[in-house]
Amino acid sequence: MMNYNPFDDLAADYERWFVENNIIFQTELLALKQAIPPWKTGVEIGIGSGIFAEKLGVRYGIDPSESMLGYARKRGLDVQKGIAENLPYDSESFDFAMFITTLCFVNNPEQAISEAYRILKINGEVIVAIIDRETRFGEFLEKGKEKSRFYKYAQFYSAPEIVNLLERHNFKMSAIIQTLADPATFSVESPEEGYGKGSFVVVKAVKA
Repeated sequence: MMNYNPFDDLAADYERWFVENNIIFQTELLALKQAIPPWKTGVEIGIGSGIFAEKLGVRYGIDPSESMLGYARKRGLDVQKGIAENLPYDSESFDFAMFITTLCFVNNPEQAISEAYRILKINGEVIVAIIDRETRFGEFLEKGKEKSRFYKYAQFYSAPEIVNLLERHNFKMSAIIQTLADPATFSVESPEEGYGKGSFVVVKAVKA
């Protein structure tokens, strides 16, 4: 991940954002729950404060931000300080690995996906959630990221770019789920298949 992690200084703001934007959070969780395999052992790469992992039943995770990991440890999660490009886990040790709006902060996404492939068991699954750059909300964030506390250093991707990235590393696509067609919604949205409509996209693929 990047040498400078903006979340070192923004951990408390990050936590507060999810409280203030609970409808968005619950909408994203609903989409992610469709992708998480039940009764499997998973790891979140870029676990941050652990706010997603806790709700999704994912115990393990890594993150480069010590201040974010402090929150994750308070949630009882088994976390380590580390980067996506050099995971501190043995090969073939997890059933699934997830990146939740993490790849946009990774220096070398190719290496990060390669490492995810390495730590997954045969037929293990990778789950990549992004804010799709090619949606209205993605375009809005891209245009305003220089003024954003959270996204100033982000590199946003489109859903097809994530699909291509995974396929280049021998993953076989299994599902694409989208939600947040309206980020200003006042109620939790139901996820749909595909991409292009929802700004939050979850791409799921299997280790071939």
